[in-house]
Amino acid sequence: MTSTETTGTHVSTLAELAEYVGKPLGLSSWITVGQDRIDTFADATDDHQWIHIDPERAAKESPFGGPIAHGYLTLSLIIPMWYEVLKVDSVTLALNYGLDKVRFTNPVPAGGRVRLDATLQSLDELPKGGVQIVIEGVIELEDSERPAVVVEAIYRMFE
Repeated sequence: MTSTETTGTHVSTLAELAEYVGKPLGLSSWITVGQDRIDTFADATDDHQWIHIDPERAAKESPFGGPIAHGYLTLSLIIPMWYEVLKVDSVTLALNYGLDKVRFTNPVPAGGRVRLDATLQSLDELPKGGVQIVIEGVIELEDSERPAVVVEAIYRMFE
């Protein structure tokens, strides 16, 4: 899958967003997951496994032929990609509420590129205002039929 097309959904209010339940929201642009980003993530999380940070050893010993990104690094990239996929003008506060059904289905090699393909699965009003939305997210890996990550991401948004 290689495309330079970037799409997203832009609405004025949360009421307008309700019309998109069950529909695709769009695609983010591609993000390169370079070795520098992988090393920085390893430092931030104290996860220095050789499969991630030792390109020479990973090239010789890993089943992937080189270093791969941490699964949680790839998952964390949903944040900058998410902001490209959906914009709601009236929202003053948006929070990550949680994740369901996270699967790391394909390792991302150092230098690989990923993007988010998102569908609005549900939108429910919260008792004290705002909405909770569930996004069916697929983090695609460029030039691969299998995605890197599939996830249900839950957000809360307030106007």
